[in-house]
Amino acid sequence: MDKVNRFIQFNDESVETRKLLLYERIAQALSNTPYMKVTERQLIEYQPKEATLAISVFWRHRTEEVTNLGRLSDIYLLSAGFYRQFDLTAWRTFTTDIKPHSYPKLARQLLMLLEEFRMMESIQKSRAGTQRAFKVRRDIYAEFHRDRLLSNAQRGFLADALINQLYLDIHIGMTSSPHDVFDRLPIDRVRQVAQRIFETETTSQSASLAFQIIALVEEFLTGDIVLPLYTFGEAFEDGKPMKQSSKAMESEEQGESDVKETIEEEFRTWHRETEEEKGMHLEFDLQHGTEGASDASDSKPGNEDAEVQSFGTGRSEGNEKEIGAQPEIEQQQDQSVEPTLQAGSDYGHAHTQVTFKVMEVANKTDTSSLSTLSAWRINHLPIVRALVTEMKKRLERKRQYKRENLTKGRLSSKLTTMLTDERPKPFYRKQAPSPELDAVFGLLVDGSASMIDKLAETKEAVVLFHDVLRELNVTHEIASYYEDTFEASKEQQPNFFEVMHSFDENRVDSGPAIMNFEAHEDNRDGFAIRWMANQLGNRPEHHKFLLVFSDGEPSAFGYDRNGIIDTAEAVWETEKRGISVVHLFLSSQQPTEDQRELFATMFGNKTASSDSVEEFASQTLRILRKLLAIAVQ
Repeated sequence: MDKVNRFIQFNDESVETRKLLLYERIAQALSNTPYMKVTERQLIEYQPKEATLAISVFWRHRTEEVTNLGRLSDIYLLSAGFYRQFDLTAWRTFTTDIKPHSYPKLARQLLMLLEEFRMMESIQKSRAGTQRAFKVRRDIYAEFHRDRLLSNAQRGFLADALINQLYLDIHIGMTSSPHDVFDRLPIDRVRQVAQRIFETETTSQSASLAFQIIALVEEFLTGDIVLPLYTFGEAFEDGKPMKQSSKAMESEEQGESDVKETIEEEFRTWHRETEEEKGMHLEFDLQHGTEGASDASDSKPGNEDAEVQSFGTGRSEGNEKEIGAQPEIEQQQDQSVEPTLQAGSDYGHAHTQVTFKVMEVANKTDTSSLSTLSAWRINHLPIVRALVTEMKKRLERKRQYKRENLTKGRLSSKLTTMLTDERPKPFYRKQAPSPELDAVFGLLVDGSASMIDKLAETKEAVVLFHDVLRELNVTHEIASYYEDTFEASKEQQPNFFEVMHSFDENRVDSGPAIMNFEAHEDNRDGFAIRWMANQLGNRPEHHKFLLVFSDGEPSAFGYDRNGIIDTAEAVWETEKRGISVVHLFLSSQQPTEDQRELFATMFGNKTASSDSVEEFASQTLRILRKLLAIAVQ
C-alpha cells in the first residue's frame, strides 16, 4: 500500500538498508553465524529469540565517517567481543548476588562498563584493523560522558554521575580531578579500584571489581541509576529461555540441565529450537482406524443393521452423476488451488509465520472486459509490431555476425596475415544461430488495496508486457501478490499469489486472465520477490529478469518497521543469484523526491516511475525494450 507520503515528515527517519545489510554481513563473518541479523535500537543489545544484534541510534545525525565507524564499533563489540568472551554463568551469579544490595542497577551498569573496556582491549589486540573504529568510539563517548556528568551532577543523579566519571577515568585516564559532586564519596579509592580493569581477563574478575566499588559507595548514595546506558545483559539475566520446545522440556524434567556459558551458545540453542519447530505446519496426514475412547458423552456403538438416513456428497473417482456431480467451474477452481504452504525461514526472517497459496486465475472473463482488451490491443498493435521487428532484426544480425582472428575455426580468405604477423590467426567462426531469445521474465503485480484507483491502467500495462513477450515466444510468468489483512495474526499471516500466466503457457493468450486482476489488502514485497526468484532460479534460460509493479512501500502485519529493509535484502539476494530485479512505481501523480529515495533504497538504481497513470504502458514498453536488448547481446 502507498504509505510514502507521511504526514510527520520531521520524524521520517530514512532506512539505510544497504549499509545495514553490510553491517549484517560483517557481524555474520565475525561471529561465524550465517543466520545473524542486525537491527537498530535505542541501546546496543542482543535478541537471542530473533538471532539479532541491535546497534545503537546513538551514532545517527553525525558525520558519515563517524556514523560508520561508530556503528562498526558496536558490531565489533557485539559479534567479536561479548558474543564469545562474556561469561553468562558469572553474569547470572553476579545478578543473583546483587539483589539484596540497595543499588542493583548501578552494579549491573558497573559490570557492563568494565566488561566493555575489557572487550575493546581484547578485540584490538587480536584484530588491529578495529583500532580506528574504537578510537572514534572512545572519543565520541568521552565527550558524551563529560556532558552527562555535568547534567547528572546538577540534577543530583549521583549514581549516574559515578558511571560517567568512571568511564572517563578508564578510557581517558585520571588526568583531571573528579567533579565536586563526589565530595561525600571516597572517590579517590573508587578510581584506584577501577584502574585494576587493566589487569582483568575474565567476567568474574570484572564482577569482583564491581562488587568492591559498590561496597565503597553504597552507604553514601541516595538513589539508584536513573538513565541506564547498558541493557544487553538483561536478555540472559535469569538463565531461563522465554520459550522451550517439547524436547528441551523433556530434558529438563529428566534433570538434564543445559546451562549456556556464552552468548554464542544461547543464540545457537535458540536457532536450533526454531529450526526444529519450523515446517509445513498446515499440511495434515489423514489417519484411519485411530483407536481410543470418544470424548462425547452421547456416543453410541455402531450397528451394521442400521438404515441409512441421509446421503453425503463428495469428490471421488466414481460416478459423479449418481451422487451429485460438482459444477464444472467449481472443479476447475479446485484444481487450480495448491495446498496452503508454510514459508518458514526459507523466505526471510520476517516471514517465518507466513502461509501462502498459489492460485491460477481463470482465463475467461465477461464481454465488457473482452471488449476493453480488444480495444487496448488494437491501440498497441503498431508499437508491439515495431518492437518485435526490432528484436528479430537484432537476433538476425547476431546470427550472421562473424568472429575473426581466431586460432581455430574456418579458414579466412585473407591469408596475408600468415606472412605479416608473427603469430597469425587466419581463422573465423560464425556466431551460433539464435532463432529465439534465451531469456525468461517474471512479473509481480502489487495486489494491495491502494491499487484500486489505477486498476485499468495497470492491466493495460500488463497486457502490453504479455503481448510483446508472447509474440517473441519468450517464456514469462505473471502473478499478483497480496496478504489477507483480516485473517492475519501474530501466529499466521495468510498470503496469496494469483497467477495470470505461467511459465508453461508459453504461447497461450492470457489476456482474459489479466483482465480478472483485482485489488485486495496488503503487500509483502520481500516475500513475493523471494517466491518469484525461486521460480526463476529453476529455469534453464541464461538471462533472467524479475519485474515488480507496485505503487508504494511494503505494508503488512508486523511488516511496517522492517518491510523496507527486508525488501532491499530480498532484492540483494535475488541479484546475487543472477536475476535482475527491475521496479516500476505505479502512481497517479509525479513521484516526490522522498519517494524516489525510498525506492532507490529498496531496488537500487533499477527503479523507474511514471508521472501519470496514462504513462504506465509506455514506461513498461521502455523497460521491456532495454531488457530485451540486454538479452539479445
